[in-house]
Amino acid sequence: MTCYPTGGTAVAAHTSTAEAPDRKHPVDETLPPFKMFTTGLQHVAAMYAGVVAPPMIVGPAVGLDAKDTAFLMGASLFTAGIATLLQTLGFWRVGARLPFVNGVSFAGVTPMVAIGRDRGYDGIAVIFGAIIVASVLGFVLTPYFSKLVRFFPPVVTGTVITLIGVSLLPVAFNWSQGGNSTADDYGSMKNIGMAALTFVVVLALRKLLRGFLQQIAILLGLVVGTVVALPLGMANLDAIKDADVVGFPTPFHFGAPQFEIAAIVSMCIVMLVCMTESTADMLALGRIVGRPADERTIEGGLRADTLGSAVSPLFNGFMCSAFAQNIGLVAMTKVRSRFVVAAGGGILILLGLCPVAASVIALVPLPVLGGAGIVLFGTVAASGVQTLATAALEKGENALIVAAAVGIGLIPIAAPEFYHAFPNDLLVVLDSGISTGCIVAIVLNLAFNHLGGKAGSQEEAQEEAATGSGEAVAPAAVH
Repeated sequence: MTCYPTGGTAVAAHTSTAEAPDRKHPVDETLPPFKMFTTGLQHVAAMYAGVVAPPMIVGPAVGLDAKDTAFLMGASLFTAGIATLLQTLGFWRVGARLPFVNGVSFAGVTPMVAIGRDRGYDGIAVIFGAIIVASVLGFVLTPYFSKLVRFFPPVVTGTVITLIGVSLLPVAFNWSQGGNSTADDYGSMKNIGMAALTFVVVLALRKLLRGFLQQIAILLGLVVGTVVALPLGMANLDAIKDADVVGFPTPFHFGAPQFEIAAIVSMCIVMLVCMTESTADMLALGRIVGRPADERTIEGGLRADTLGSAVSPLFNGFMCSAFAQNIGLVAMTKVRSRFVVAAGGGILILLGLCPVAASVIALVPLPVLGGAGIVLFGTVAASGVQTLATAALEKGENALIVAAAVGIGLIPIAAPEFYHAFPNDLLVVLDSGISTGCIVAIVLNLAFNHLGGKAGSQEEAQEEAATGSGEAVAPAAVH
């Protein structure tokens, strides 16, 4: 009996479906078409700004004009949709088969700008060539990288999940202020007031509504916020007027990919960072949906990440990885079906093929998105705290592991210029609190709980945690 993609009988014993084996796990359930579309659209609304932001930064930096930058944005939506379908539906041993959203990774923005700055089409071609090589190497490495899951017990996963949520909160705060720190109205009372209104509306809808309407409270909050913002002139209607009805991301629009060693090395580092973050995200999502991610699930998820990233440059897109903000949406709505997220992937593809439809989504002002984002990202952090509650912090040095990892992980958030004197290549890792916190948690867990004859105490802690919550099933299953 294959354990892919369900994660094996050890996982099934800890899920809510264990008492009714004939019933589908909520992850594999399909919903009515309208509910599937609206909940999928909610995922798209939550991730939209994160997908289009990297091309908005990279395009002008390499010297592209507004039209080419808009083309990059549409291509990023299209390739994010392909990567999301690979992740949720999958084929063979590709895809985690979890409600997992993929999109353009922020981790690659800084090195991509450094690679292509002021080089125009040549710069983009070098970036795409480096992404292809790094992604193919990542695909080859996935069977080995996925074995690291044994080093992700609750003390590590809880720390990383908490850092994911905390690291995303500054993004929501930036959106709430307007998103552009050079704008005159950045941080204005109008922007923050709109974010606060959306924040309150989302919370009120979650409290007052029931059933399906409660599940789409985020989407309804975004609609209410946008409607209020329209007469205040905070929503830009010009994007709809100037957008084409149909547009296809022509393969190799900027020319054939070019291959430079320095660029390839930089993007390989980014790929390792993305794989580390995706592993943590899969462990977080697996716990939230009641299907803990085991080694094979992570292997499939990383294959989807790397394959999606390898295909992305063909259609003028960038490296793809997991979007942690959508994990918060799953946790908040309790809608665990992977087919809902697959519907969101289909919507992303349509948006990439229909610029005018994409511009409608872009109507949502960033302060409105920021108000909803505070709830979403805070939910991720709360899930991490919940996981840490099962991590037997009173045992051994587990509390010290959490303290050190969270402290190091917060440095890029609390002191963004802390590593300013370090080489740019190191900043790819150091500027990501998720990556640094994850590395510290893994290393300290190895030092305190695996080396020097202490592995037994770690397994006892995991067993105690499993008794209370079902967590740590994935790590324990591979020992």
